[in-house]
Amino acid sequence: MKSVRDIVKFHSDMGLSIRKIQGATGVAKSTVADYVKRFKELGLSLEQIEALDDDSLRLQFFPEIESVVVSTKAMPDMNYIHQELKRRKKTKVTLYLLWEEYRIDNPDGYGYTQFRVYYRRFNKKLNPSMRQTHLAGEKLFVDYSGLVMPIYNQRTGEVDTAQIFVAVLGASGYTFVHATHSQKQEDFIYSHVMCYNFFGGVPRVVVPDNLKSAIISNNKNGIVVNESYADLNRHYGIVVEPTRVRKPKDKPKAEQGVQAIQRFILAKFRHHKFFSIDELNEAIAQLLDGYNNKVIKHLQQSRTELFKELDAPYLNPLPLNNYVYKQFKLARVNQDYHITLEKCNYSVPFKYIKEEVEVRYSTQSVYIYTKHKLIATHPRLRRVGDTSTLHEHMPNDHQYINEKMNPDRLRSWAKNIGEYSSVFVEDAFTEVEHNPQAYRKISAVLSLAKLYGNTELELALMYAVQMRTITTKSIKSILDKKLYLAKSVNNIPSAQQSLFNNHTNIRGADEYK
Repeated sequence: MKSVRDIVKFHSDMGLSIRKIQGATGVAKSTVADYVKRFKELGLSLEQIEALDDDSLRLQFFPEIESVVVSTKAMPDMNYIHQELKRRKKTKVTLYLLWEEYRIDNPDGYGYTQFRVYYRRFNKKLNPSMRQTHLAGEKLFVDYSGLVMPIYNQRTGEVDTAQIFVAVLGASGYTFVHATHSQKQEDFIYSHVMCYNFFGGVPRVVVPDNLKSAIISNNKNGIVVNESYADLNRHYGIVVEPTRVRKPKDKPKAEQGVQAIQRFILAKFRHHKFFSIDELNEAIAQLLDGYNNKVIKHLQQSRTELFKELDAPYLNPLPLNNYVYKQFKLARVNQDYHITLEKCNYSVPFKYIKEEVEVRYSTQSVYIYTKHKLIATHPRLRRVGDTSTLHEHMPNDHQYINEKMNPDRLRSWAKNIGEYSSVFVEDAFTEVEHNPQAYRKISAVLSLAKLYGNTELELALMYAVQMRTITTKSIKSILDKKLYLAKSVNNIPSAQQSLFNNHTNIRGADEYK
């Protein structure tokens, strides 16, 4: 109706001729003349024309068209049709079936073609978060807000940033928001666990962005899902369908949800200081209910109402236990039938020596697999150098040694022989990554006392320590050759000389006169 208003204004207010109005508006001269004629017949002032909206102005200027357009046919309930189509995966409903049901109640209603036209017009008027038709309970869109929140450290004064995780269900738009310290894998997975608990169920498909915590690669060669993220979704029975790289329109729900959360929740915190992640999450939870309960203008329902009606009945049930975050690593079994994980050692059955195994570990436990078969379970160790060795993983001869020996027993044995034997035992334990590796060497050396005597072994160990050669073979050679006697007593500290002076087999110089 803009051209009508322009023509009336040019004629009434500016007094232009039909020809000049044609040149100014580009409207045909006959049409300009018709509009001016209608304006004069109406007898309305320019001010009255400006006060009318387009529909009222059209009715005034073209009453004959309005009389044709007006229809007495019942308009279909487009909200009902739209919601029913979302359930089509479960109910198999089609637009044609809905039209047939409409015609049963309205025999003189619109035909199928016009019915489709009206529904298409309705669908185009929906806001962006509802524009795509998503099946009930099917998809969950997840993303991080580009807007982060500052977290203030009261002790140091430092300012960290909290990342904001946003998850939106496709059919209802029902939204979950969670703040974490980072976007790293452990925080990303924890937000998912909290999200599914919030919904009280799990969707069939999750649509993440291509961040490394979820997707390792997404290209023409295929999609590689991060193993920890894949394990999470195996636990909940969810399919991962990441968006295409740099294609935000693949996840409009997440994009719209992030934008809405930034405006409805995060913007309200701009003058507030948070001192912990937990404090921020409590504040988010208080506003999140208000966001989900807000009525969507075009649907006249809130996200909470839509969730209860659409998504909630079709979500899969939660498993009995929450997912426990695990990391994954490939390792090779060492010759001592242990694998090394973060500088700690864990045993596996000795028959897997030199084989590659998969390690799955959480904050509490370590699980070791080969060819998808669990072969060992250990508690998670934290102190560098600690070792967890299961008795049944050892070869038979190692089991025998392990049964007969332990660090306390070996230390007691060495103490009964002498000071240098105790020093030797402690040095032997220090040289190995885990104590059982030193048992055989310690046993072999201490057993020499039975053959040579305690004093001779102490002298040999004293000499070996000075010469820095403490292998079993070298100590036995020292004993056999009595090399400790060739060492000048004058060069040996007084504490060590007492060993020579008290030795019953050493004769004084008078014996050789």
